[in-house]
Amino acid sequence: MIQSINPANLQVIKTYQSMLTSEVNNILELTNSAFEEWKETSFVHRLKLMMKAADVLMKNKEDYSKLMTLEMGKPIVQSRAEVDKCAWVCEYYAENVEKFLADELINTDASKSFVTFQPLGIVLAVMPWNFPFWQVFRFAAPGLMAGNAGILKHASNVSGCALAIEEVFREAGFPENLFRTILVPSAQMEDVIKNEKVKAVTLTGSVPAGKAVAKTAGSVLKKTVMELGGSDPYIILEDADLEMAADTCVTARLINGGQSCIAAKRFIVVEKVYESFENLFVEKMKTKKMGDPFDESNHIGPQASIPLRDELHQQVERSIELGAKLLCGGKIPKLDGAFYLPTVLSNVKKGMPAYDEELFGPVAALIKAKNEIEAIEIANNTIFGLGAAVFTSDVKRGEKIAKEKIQAGCCFVNAFVKSDPRLPFGGIKESGYGRELSSFGIREFVNIKTVYIK
Repeated sequence: MIQSINPANLQVIKTYQSMLTSEVNNILELTNSAFEEWKETSFVHRLKLMMKAADVLMKNKEDYSKLMTLEMGKPIVQSRAEVDKCAWVCEYYAENVEKFLADELINTDASKSFVTFQPLGIVLAVMPWNFPFWQVFRFAAPGLMAGNAGILKHASNVSGCALAIEEVFREAGFPENLFRTILVPSAQMEDVIKNEKVKAVTLTGSVPAGKAVAKTAGSVLKKTVMELGGSDPYIILEDADLEMAADTCVTARLINGGQSCIAAKRFIVVEKVYESFENLFVEKMKTKKMGDPFDESNHIGPQASIPLRDELHQQVERSIELGAKLLCGGKIPKLDGAFYLPTVLSNVKKGMPAYDEELFGPVAALIKAKNEIEAIEIANNTIFGLGAAVFTSDVKRGEKIAKEKIQAGCCFVNAFVKSDPRLPFGGIKESGYGRELSSFGIREFVNIKTVYIK
């Protein structure tokens, strides 16, 4: 049995029956049959349906937003923004697929030689709960436009969202079985990955989950894209606009209750402005309201579950035991749900969970650096490499640091890290490999085929 529980009040929303292996295998057969027909369709045909999917999302925006907030606790305003972003990615790939996947002529000694991009088949997506619609659509929109089919194994606590997404594509007019959701426990996934009908796997999730899925997929030589954890460093230099930087950094730390791989997590501040930044940052963190995620005046809802909240609190307590200083928060409030107060830790050093591990929640780690060089060293002193940011009034200086010095898949200057359909998204080191979004993302799951004519 799979349960969806409202993290704001711990009430069971709905219980789902796990699918039997025979049911999953039947879905894979049906989806593969749908793919065999879908791959022959034109870009124009796919475009019309994907634009309809965007329309379905917007038409049912309030229902989908409420479902997200109910299942994983995201503030309702952020849920609505997530639906908007999903519609955007559908429109983006509908409008650009022909350009991204057009044959590329290459001059050789042949009469004609070119590269063509052909669909692979079923792409299996193992997706997390934190952005229950967006994570799925950023794989599904390019995948279906490229001519592939999709199978979604979503996080168990957002099964309602998983089934709703399946219905979006059905309502938009896509073939009945081209995109399907399977409701199965993680223990059942090895057989699904190894099923011959599955041609590739994409996963967004934890490092252990990514390693396990990559190992299984690798054993049967299937292409994977991994978007894993992050401990994003934000560097604040001595010439930064501190008011703007503090505002941006607080927003970046608290989006989605801090439950984002690309949320700002470590704030590395040069000592010349450290005290001023710390005061501004703590002051702004204290103004953020926590409570019922359906109340639009609240900035933060609950964490996704009690176990996840408790794990975060343990990381905070261990860091304090090792010498971190608690500046605000750090407590479990006396509320029924999985709530955790916005928290700031200072004097954070290597060896502490707040320095070494990913803190998946509203906890900020402030780290003092002597200068720019040490700040960059600290930023790169992590197993992760997903996103990063640097704040400085010297834009050329910031650009050089972002381009050449920071070890991450993306680095923003004077802004917080976010995904955008127009830009490639992904990490290095233990934050994973491969890219989603933009032209790079749609080419991850196609056969990049050479055709040579004598």
